[in-house]
Amino acid sequence: MSTPALQETGKSTSKPLDSAWVRAQFPSLKSQVNGQAAAFLDGPAGTQVPKQVIEAVQNYFLTANANTCGAFATSRANDAMIASARAAMADFFHCDPDEVVFGQNMTTITFALARAIGRALTAGDEIVVTTLDHDANVAPWRALEEKGIVIRQVDIREADCTLDLDDLKRKITAKTKLVAVGYASNAVGTINPVAQITKLAHEAGALMFIDAVHYAPHGPIDVRALDCDFMVCSPYKFFGPHMGTLYGKRERLLQFKPYKVRPATDALPDRWETGTQVQELIAGTGAAVDYLAELGRRHDPTAADRRSALLAAYRATRQHETALLARLIEGLVTIPKLRFFGISDPNRFHERCSTVSIRVGDRNPTEIAKFLGDRGIFTWDGNYYALNLTERLGVEKSGGLLRIGLVHYNTAEEVDRLLSALREFAR
Repeated sequence: MSTPALQETGKSTSKPLDSAWVRAQFPSLKSQVNGQAAAFLDGPAGTQVPKQVIEAVQNYFLTANANTCGAFATSRANDAMIASARAAMADFFHCDPDEVVFGQNMTTITFALARAIGRALTAGDEIVVTTLDHDANVAPWRALEEKGIVIRQVDIREADCTLDLDDLKRKITAKTKLVAVGYASNAVGTINPVAQITKLAHEAGALMFIDAVHYAPHGPIDVRALDCDFMVCSPYKFFGPHMGTLYGKRERLLQFKPYKVRPATDALPDRWETGTQVQELIAGTGAAVDYLAELGRRHDPTAADRRSALLAAYRATRQHETALLARLIEGLVTIPKLRFFGISDPNRFHERCSTVSIRVGDRNPTEIAKFLGDRGIFTWDGNYYALNLTERLGVEKSGGLLRIGLVHYNTAEEVDRLLSALREFAR
């Protein structure tokens, strides 16, 4: 079952992605390793950033390096920059600016929110988490077990690494107060039916929390259509700097009491932004959204506003990434002794994004990653903090998985280099 946001990407785009223009925006793509061009297939751990983001961070230090709400020029410039970046993230989430909260990272934001929500819960209340999630969407909720909150964990279907929706329905009960689910798996790329899950949560009277960190580089987000209560993203996963952002329904941000210092205002969204923010990274976050919008306008000059331009960008990037994914999986499944985790059927690519994990025989994934890295091909090995999943799949004690993550600046030539190197390794 596809989500409303994913369905938007199904519209045709006027022309294919302009890869030459895209790659020209990312200075780091010119890097070399041992005389070979670097192939950044490590996007799920953090994408490279376009020059617009680099310039925005630099410009902050040149023109707006001050704290907020001061009666002088650089402070006012900082206030204007934060307001602009918040408006950009509001277009990204499809919400109002005062529903956007900036923070250190997704993990820290989720721990803070879980503590605040936990204030309103009592022993015996239940929270539902999943085996498919990054631990940053599990551990903060499990921390509430110390006050008697019951955590129920949804299992997966191992054959294709998708959520067991029947198990999910059993785990949601009249005692459920919150359901915490990832939009997409950072390990195997599965896109969860978050619209359906949100409906199930709300029918039970529970809140819905979505970790959209891994989905954000691959598809448009529409919190209004999803009707979720909270959603978190990390800009460094969608071509921005290392920080986190939170969407919260206005009534929910007002409903719960955050931990904060007394002088801090109770107005939204400031009441959730504890202490001085890393303001130069907020500048970079706004620039990352504007980069995507610029990309969208190049592929749909009729895009009338930033939100429309973002949707156009994702139509182009989704088409490009899906073509690379098909090429990658078609090659991977022919490699001897290779075990593929997740959805491999091209007819089901709408249920996944362009992140895949594999093992090759009994070889340790770290050994494979080093072999590839020495050839200028960057991949990740281990559990990527999806610890419950690697334990469930029985691979945690033997090194976890090797993860290959494609984003829109990657190319077919890079995919072919990877496949050639893996074939060499597997011999």
